[in-house]
Amino acid sequence: MSKIMLATCAFVIGTYVGSPVKTAYGEGLHLDQHSTKKLAKRNLIQRIRNKPLSKVSWYGAKFHGKKTASGQKFNMNAMTAAHKTLPLMSYVKVTNPKNDQSVVVQINDRGPYAGHREMDLSYAAAKELGIVKKGVDTVKIEPLTHAQAILELGRDES
Repeated sequence: MSKIMLATCAFVIGTYVGSPVKTAYGEGLHLDQHSTKKLAKRNLIQRIRNKPLSKVSWYGAKFHGKKTASGQKFNMNAMTAAHKTLPLMSYVKVTNPKNDQSVVVQINDRGPYAGHREMDLSYAAAKELGIVKKGVDTVKIEPLTHAQAILELGRDES
């Protein structure tokens, strides 16, 4: 009798734990550690895409040559940016709606840590967007896949 009860309990628990979870991304998603991380990343990117405008600032000479969170040396003349939560080495398209200028930057650092800003751009990126003099401005941030970034960068060069 105890073996039957034990087997029944194991079956019920196994069925409950192994059941697919219904999510906004479809039925049948099993939430293991890898899936949970992917889902969190997808939710973060979706929140950024849906955000109308974000406040950004820039950083330059004071940090030039210092190590970034990604391990690279910060180059104020490269198209890079710091963001608190986007994956390191991912790409985003940043557009200044006031002059319709846009740049593709790679996230290679963490920050900003002052004020209520979403991102710190490198000096070069801020200069391209026309926000160097102002210091802080509002922009549209669009996360890109690696393939989308390559396409965007190819368009800029032609």
